[in-house]
Amino acid sequence: MSRGDSKLADLPESHLLLLSQAGNKEAFGVLVRLRQSHLRNFMRRLCGNATLADDLAQEVFLQVWRKLPQLKETARFSGWLSQIATNVWLQHVRKSDPLRDADILINDDGSEPFHGAATATTAPAGMSLDLDWALAQLASSARLCVVLSYHEGLTHSEIAQTTGLPQGTVKSHILRGTQRLRQLLDDYNLDETEGSL
Repeated sequence: MSRGDSKLADLPESHLLLLSQAGNKEAFGVLVRLRQSHLRNFMRRLCGNATLADDLAQEVFLQVWRKLPQLKETARFSGWLSQIATNVWLQHVRKSDPLRDADILINDDGSEPFHGAATATTAPAGMSLDLDWALAQLASSARLCVVLSYHEGLTHSEIAQTTGLPQGTVKSHILRGTQRLRQLLDDYNLDETEGSL
């Protein structure tokens, strides 16, 4: 950290935002350092891949730098940052697999429907089941709602506004997603207990 960055690091975030909006790259660098860990963790919860999470977080900060002059109220920065991060994630999902976000698809033979986020239903051998793995078992739209609710602390209406999903769908995704996470994590705890007896 340079001497100038050291002085900037003592400033409140609102001042860093104002300086960044005026084009001060050093202030923006300090702002990025303050927010990057949280943002990278948010993205990792969504994608389950640390390298991809870093790439997505970098894309978010690039968009923030370009759009920062449009931010009217510095007090709304957290929500604004979450909105940009969510949009970057949704763009990634659409580009990488346009069917992945489909909530329910019907098999060609008319058999029981399956969820669009088709992932392994059991933990890979030798890998402990953790929250990231459990989150990866959810459809991406449900995972997004759960992460925005529990990781970002957004309300149902804020998630609806951020994602463009109807509020009832958001509530359903959070309820079902949370139930599925509990089931996966409870099953893991039972397996761990049985294995240790």
